[in-house]
Amino acid sequence: MALFGALEIVKSQANQEKFAVAFEYLERLVDKNSIEHKRLMSCSLDSCKKVELDDGNFALEQIYNAKERKECFFESHRKYIDIQFILSGEEIIEVSNATLLVVSLAYNEQADLIKYEDIKQASSIVLKAGDAAIFYPQDAHMPCIKATDELKVVKAVVKVKI
Repeated sequence: MALFGALEIVKSQANQEKFAVAFEYLERLVDKNSIEHKRLMSCSLDSCKKVELDDGNFALEQIYNAKERKECFFESHRKYIDIQFILSGEEIIEVSNATLLVVSLAYNEQADLIKYEDIKQASSIVLKAGDAAIFYPQDAHMPCIKATDELKVVKAVVKVKI
């Protein structure tokens, strides 16, 4: 079941040891004086940098313009739980139970990715600066959807090994 809301609320709901390194990283990321914050904020548009956190967990630091919904797709993962955190900007993420969707691209083990055909009955979450969402393997999610005319999103996706 997906969890979402302000970082502190999500952190309290996902109070498990396996999330500790992820939340420590995100706490540093929001500190404007930290190396993590400065590194991400210095990235260029359309960049994605992989940052190893520990043995098996990593973050994808991204800056991009949110897209029209028709340019996005539903995805899920088997090896990792996603913690998607918006540092700046906002976006819509749609979510649905993966077992209700039709697979459009079979599982790619190297990318840890399954893609699904579009549906119209998904739930929508609006994530703003300071918000996080956790997506488990059963949560097919469609991130990167434009929420406003302000397109630029600064985001970290922390991959927590299952």
